[in-house]
Amino acid sequence: MQVNKKKKTIRNAVFIVTQERSCPIYSVGEELKVTNHILRGSSSKPGCLILSQKLVEILTSQVRLSGLPALSENKSRFDCGGCDGLIQFEYKRDKAYATVQMKLLDDAEKLRRKQLLAKYFGVLRSLSLFESLDDDALADLISLLEFKTIPINKAIVKKGDPATYIYVILKGVLGLIAEDGSKIGELGAGELLGDMNLVSGELFSESVHTLSATKVAMLSEKNFKNAIVRYPVIQLFLFKMLVKRAQTLNLRSGNIASGMTGELGEISIVDLLQLMHTAQKTGTVELLLHQGQALVFFNYGEIVHVRFNTLRDKDALFSLLGSNQGHFSYSKGIPDEIREHPPLGDFIGTLMEGLQRLDEEEA
Repeated sequence: MQVNKKKKTIRNAVFIVTQERSCPIYSVGEELKVTNHILRGSSSKPGCLILSQKLVEILTSQVRLSGLPALSENKSRFDCGGCDGLIQFEYKRDKAYATVQMKLLDDAEKLRRKQLLAKYFGVLRSLSLFESLDDDALADLISLLEFKTIPINKAIVKKGDPATYIYVILKGVLGLIAEDGSKIGELGAGELLGDMNLVSGELFSESVHTLSATKVAMLSEKNFKNAIVRYPVIQLFLFKMLVKRAQTLNLRSGNIASGMTGELGEISIVDLLQLMHTAQKTGTVELLLHQGQALVFFNYGEIVHVRFNTLRDKDALFSLLGSNQGHFSYSKGIPDEIREHPPLGDFIGTLMEGLQRLDEEEA
């Protein structure tokens, strides 16, 4: 008589990411730890349902992972199935069969994290960017940072570069350098570089060099996006800085007069809207874009109505935020019927919602 043997499955396992293409969450080298068929990720990152389902499929398949060939052979390699991005990962070990070497590596990582917290927690806690985070959240964020000392006279970024990191200056001085080589400004300890560029998508308008040996904490674009999703207070802080910059532009330009025109290559849509808001203007901003004409109506600095092709209000506004080329003009006054419209919502909150939606669509 033939006896059906019950297949033994693995509930606990560790995988390692070996390749990554535009994944919004994971990077090469990260471990994917599964405990009781549940993916255990960092508290500073959102979970991925697609990956979780894929790992459960692997662990409950007819093949026992503990009997798979060596990692160099294809049968131990998998991919997530993909959303807009894709990762490939390899089976590393059944948690129950961790070797002494693996335990030593885990212990070394815990020691590294403990040393980073001891060395930098107090420094980062003193920065206004992180003052709203509780201690546990700040500890999670520190684990996402890369710490680096950059020698004197080294270029951090060049004019026209896109932002790929936010730099938190811990020690030293950075110089903002004009095209003729002259210094036009400085950034010192406690200040940030690249934060506004990541938020707005603008390229760097000046080159930045180290004027002394400089210690920085670096947050990658991917980890920055994960951080602002989990910690909205960081996002709010950055938009407050946008308001401050818009106010500076307003002071430099004097009164905003009817008939003001310009190009979106000179000022981003976000900055333009901020400028109208902080000046508390009642008027109409007309945008001539490749995709068509748009009208944004302000009443005492609040957006009350938006038209963009067939879209209206928030849908129209959110669609506009991704535009970076076109012509704009401002004229005083709005139609009486629009004057009665309520604001689309809290100005900062509405912009945050729109930019986050844009980020998700581009991910």
